[in-house]
Amino acid sequence: MNRRLAFEKLLETKALSHGFKRVQTPIFETLDLFTAKSGPGVVKQLYAFQDKSDRALTLRPELTAPVMRMISEEMRSSPKPLRLSYYGQCFRYEESKKGRYREFFQYGVELIGASGPLAEAEVVSLAINMLEASGLADYEVRIGHVGVLRDILSGLGLSSEGEPESPIASAMRFLDKGDWDGLSDLFAANGVAAGALENMKSLAQLDGGIETLDSAREILTALGVSLDSLDELSELLSAVSSLAPSPPSLKVNLCVARGLDYYTGMVFEVNVAELGGEGQVLGGGSYKLLHLFGMEDLDPSCGFGLGFDRVLLALEAQADRLGRSEVVPGETPVPSTLMLPFKVDAHSVLELVRGLRELGHNVELDLRGKNIGKSLDWASKNGITNVVIVGPQDLENNQCSVKNLVSGEQNVVDLDSTSISSVL
Repeated sequence: MNRRLAFEKLLETKALSHGFKRVQTPIFETLDLFTAKSGPGVVKQLYAFQDKSDRALTLRPELTAPVMRMISEEMRSSPKPLRLSYYGQCFRYEESKKGRYREFFQYGVELIGASGPLAEAEVVSLAINMLEASGLADYEVRIGHVGVLRDILSGLGLSSEGEPESPIASAMRFLDKGDWDGLSDLFAANGVAAGALENMKSLAQLDGGIETLDSAREILTALGVSLDSLDELSELLSAVSSLAPSPPSLKVNLCVARGLDYYTGMVFEVNVAELGGEGQVLGGGSYKLLHLFGMEDLDPSCGFGLGFDRVLLALEAQADRLGRSEVVPGETPVPSTLMLPFKVDAHSVLELVRGLRELGHNVELDLRGKNIGKSLDWASKNGITNVVIVGPQDLENNQCSVKNLVSGEQNVVDLDSTSISSVL
């Protein structure tokens, strides 16, 4: 928990530095909140149930939709844009394996009421700043733009209508997974010329950052597609380079689709190779969801979700490899002190305990009454840094002994909280 609390505090500090404020939503929500967002097929992945009033509820599988509901019910009149952060448990009924748990923790942010490249850059730069502050190494940021893909696919004659899934949605799913055989079959079934598949492969094979956009422009021009979305992506990347430190790897990947229909503009993912198949630790982008609550004027919004558990797993794996003493900066407990009354009434030191705590020290009062040797051994095994020993003679002399269990140094000081504090 020291590690988890340190990581949560680190994320929250970075969110606050970008102006994002914490909100909290219930762990359960109405089932239709998620079926409206993701379709009825999502139910098989949920912990859905009927409550005692026969309402269809579910444990939340993610936090974006609950925050959208909260905005529609509680924050309609709040000044926009809203910069919101959140953290909590989510639940999905999926196969459990390392990095994919049925109960997992998610940290995320949403920027509501502002859109465009600068708003998106604020969100992407916050994600990079968080990962850099955590010490994560060798991660890759992949940035794309759903608008580019939608323009290409609609230009090829694919429809955005259809059941159970439109041809454009199917194509984007194939692109997101790198399933070229599936995309080839879909193109053939919809009468798309074979050469289009090669152009899509050329787009997917672009490898690099902002410099790859020139090559992308040539491919889009050959396909007769507008360059507006690509220009927005170029502005976004330029802004991110000013707002955040350079990540280990930032690549433009115009076939990143995030696999969800509600994304409309920029999309991005962060992957860590050391986690293998569960290497995606963060993902997000620009999306439209508030229209589901009658708030079309606030679409699109932008945000991301960070896999709290997955980032910790990556940091733990890297700490061993890189020889780091801390997995998360700040996880080492602050020095703590044991107040040890020896052969005296414990009540004689209670005011000292209170005084030291008021001065900001973490102080435990010995409650066992064992001899000094056993008490020091217990303190050492439990990570105590200092022991304040008060015996009968100490009370008479108005002094006490303060022993540092790390260095072995021992001091005799006056029996008052200020003097003791000076050597802790």
